Formats: sequence, C-alpha cells, structure tokens
Amino acid sequence: MENVNRKDVARTLGIDDKSGKFKPSKKWLIAGFLLILFAAAGFFLKSNDQSDAFKYTTQAAYKGNLIIKVSATGTLVPTNKVEVGSELSGIIRTVEVDYNDKVKPGQVMARLDNSRLEAEVMKSRATLASAKAKLLSAKADLWKTQRKFLRLKKAWEKSHHKIPSQDEMDNVKAAFESAKASVAVADAGILESEATLKGFLTDFSKTVIYSPINGIVLTRNIEPGQTVAASFQAPVLFTLAEDLTRMELHVDVDEADVGKVHAGQTAVFTVDAYPNRSFRGKILNVHYGSKTTEGVVTYETVIEVKNKDLTLLPGMTASSDITVKELKKVLLIPNAALRFTPPEVKKSSSGTGFMKKLMPHRPFKRPARKKPKNNINSMARQVWTITDQGKLSALKIKIGATNGDVTQVVKGDIKPGMLLVTNAEKPK
Repeated sequence: MENVNRKDVARTLGIDDKSGKFKPSKKWLIAGFLLILFAAAGFFLKSNDQSDAFKYTTQAAYKGNLIIKVSATGTLVPTNKVEVGSELSGIIRTVEVDYNDKVKPGQVMARLDNSRLEAEVMKSRATLASAKAKLLSAKADLWKTQRKFLRLKKAWEKSHHKIPSQDEMDNVKAAFESAKASVAVADAGILESEATLKGFLTDFSKTVIYSPINGIVLTRNIEPGQTVAASFQAPVLFTLAEDLTRMELHVDVDEADVGKVHAGQTAVFTVDAYPNRSFRGKILNVHYGSKTTEGVVTYETVIEVKNKDLTLLPGMTASSDITVKELKKVLLIPNAALRFTPPEVKKSSSGTGFMKKLMPHRPFKRPARKKPKNNINSMARQVWTITDQGKLSALKIKIGATNGDVTQVVKGDIKPGMLLVTNAEKPK
C-alpha cells in the first residue's frame, strides 16, 4: 500500500520513482506557457493604459494680418555707371581727379603726352598749304591754256578752218583739258590733306580725357607716367557713378519664389555695415533671363533704392525681404497645429501592438498614391482640439496662404480663441 501510494504521487508530480528526478509533463508545460502569456499581456495592457495619459500643449486661433515675404540677397550698384577709357596709346602726363571727386561734363580728368601728335598736326597743315598752292598753280595754267585755246579757235573759225592747222588745234584743246584735270587733282589733294589734318586733330583732342557725365569718381586706374596701351581694347582709366542718391539693389530670387514677385512690390533690406538699420525699396522689374549657380536657378530682380544721405555705397551686400502678399484681419492658426498627430493615431498606424507581433497576418500592401488636384480641396487639412470631457476632437479645415509660422484658415469650424493642440507629452 505504501509502495502504491508512492508511485501514484510520483506519477502525479512527474517524478521518476526510480531516480527521484523531476520529469515535467505536457500539462505543466502548457500551464507555464499560459501563465507567462497572461503575465506579459497584463504588463503590456498596463503600459498601454499608462501611455494613454498625455499632457497636451495648445495654442489659440486668432484674427490678424498675414504678411508673406520672399527672401533674397544681392549687391547694391549705381543707377548709371560709366567706364571712361582712352582710345589712344601713350604716356599719362597728368591725372587731375582722384577717388570720390565730383566731376562735371567736359571737366578734364587726365592728359596724355601729345608731342608726337602735335608734330603730325603741323605736318598735315603744311601738306594742306602745299595742296592749296598746287591748286592755285593749276588754276593759273588752266587760265593760260584756256586763253590760248579761245584765241586760236577764233582765228580758225575766221579762216574757214585753214589757220591754224587741225593738228595744232587738237594739241591746244588737249592742253586745255589737261589743265582742267590738273585743277581737279589739286582740288582733291586739298580735300585729302584736310581729311588727314582733321584725323590728327581728332586724335590730338583725345589726348585729353574729359568727364562725360555729372558724377563721382569710384575708381582710378592710372598714375602720372604710366603707359596706356590701347592696341586691341580701350583700357578703363576711371569708373564714374552718375548719381549715388539713387541706387539699385540687384538680388537673385529663387525659381520657386519668382512667380510671386512683381514690379511695384515693396522690399526691406539690411547691409552688414548698418545691422540695426533697415532700408526700403521698390521692385522695378524681374529679368526673364535665368542664372544657374551650382545647380540653383535664380532670376535677377532690380529694386530701386533712395540714398539721399549717401549711407549706402556701391558693392555692398544686402539681405532683402520682398513683401509678395499681405492679408488683413484673417483667421490664423499656428503651423504646429497642422503638424500634430494624436499618439493613438500614430500607435494604431504604426502596427506595433503586442498581439499583432504574435499573431500571423498578411503583408501590408500600400495603396496607390493619387495625384493631388489643383483646387482648394487639395488644401484640406485636419487639426485637433480638446472637448469639455478632455478628449481629442478632429476638425476638418481648408487652408490658404502661410508664412511658415502661421496659416490662414479659409474654411472650417474654427473661431478666434479656440484652442488647438500642437503637441503631446507623457507626464513624468
């Protein structure tokens, strides 16, 4: 009896009655697995319950003015910049203006050595005088041959073409025509000499460099005694700015923003020399030609700037903000409210639940992406608010313009002062 009871107890406990070792049965294995499964499920349920408690951050919708701006950088340039050069080669004798000097039209800026051209002018004048003397001599010969021809012609007609002979008459007539040709040649020689003299006088006048405009000397690239070589290209001696009280700011607008920029819009810009001061300008035009720099396409835009106190200088780099749109008294919401997604939605969409990990399921097939339509429905969005019971509630809205911080609400059940959720955090 004692042996039977011992065997029954050993069999029930899964102990080998011969060795005395514990031998687990299938029932015990299943019971242990279920116990571990329920413990894990309870742990995850508890953690999920704790994760449902979030602290929400909210911001209120409000009515206000929305200003949309486009940023661009560029350089200040004069409205009219003139480069003054020399058409002649030579040595600079004198320089009569310096940097920042104000000049007037016709004012002497520099002089070249003109001794060679002065000699050429004198030679041309002597050649012209010689040509005029030749003309006088040719006219005298013409007068003499003409008198002789007329006298013989008269005698020839009275003698009924007998005296003088026909050969003598032909020779006199030929001499007369030759004298007329000599006069014409001498007359042409005068014209040629006058043209040569005029050319040398023109070159002689170019040895003096004059200012073509009213302006200010920006740069001076010559010194007295320096040699100017103008064989292939006229060298730039001075750079003049016509009027620094009116300047232009040339900025590069990105291709994504150029469609919003138009003539007449206002711009505010700053320069590094005066970081605490803002300057205003107006868009003159947007150039159609594009520029590509390191793969970035931009369009040059010209901004008119007033500079009465001459604070701004040519070449300064400016950072500008162009106001492309301004809306007054519209309903605005923070952009953070548009980016907010409730944690429950994130959790359900992520598909990382404990049971989903354990249970087999079909592979998720992503639906085909639809192209957005170019209408106001493509601007439909969703924001969240908190009800009186402390629960989240979704609101469908249609949005309009944005400046990156706040967005205009075109349509939706949102009123000024309504609190919208912008963030959710777990309380520590």
